Amino acid sequence: MTPALDLLKKRRIEHQVHSYEHDPKAASYGLEAAEKLALNPAQVFKTLLVSSEKGELLVAVVPVAGTLDLKALAHAAGVKKVDMADPAAAQRATGYLLGGISPLGQKKRLRTFIDDTAQSFASVYVSAGRRGLEVQLAASALCELTQAQFASIGRE
Repeated sequence: MTPALDLLKKRRIEHQVHSYEHDPKAASYGLEAAEKLALNPAQVFKTLLVSSEKGELLVAVVPVAGTLDLKALAHAAGVKKVDMADPAAAQRATGYLLGGISPLGQKKRLRTFIDDTAQSFASVYVSAGRRGLEVQLAASALCELTQAQFASIGRE
């Protein structure tokens, strides 16, 4: 069990857990999940942490098939600039290891932004808190649980 799955059970949110054998040599955790679970990469989302110019950590949830648009995220968050967060800081703030960071059940509540393409799917897949473990749930449930806002922050 992970904090992400504990949260979903506690809140009685409809979800499905999908697991696969993680390959430590995989270049991209998210694309590996999409490939091994035979999923549409546009429907599988990665969780990235960024740091604003003031040192605030923010969570960005974007499709694994694309990249995060840092300028668009900064605009959505109302800050001047964001950069990818220090990996150690990301792990400390979330309680998860890189490659298994879930937007759900993080140690600290961080402002979260989900790419608005998530709204076009009946359900999306995000890390369940461990490499090789994905959770499928409605984008609206993900948004509600993380107190996120949808924004156009992804790039193909």
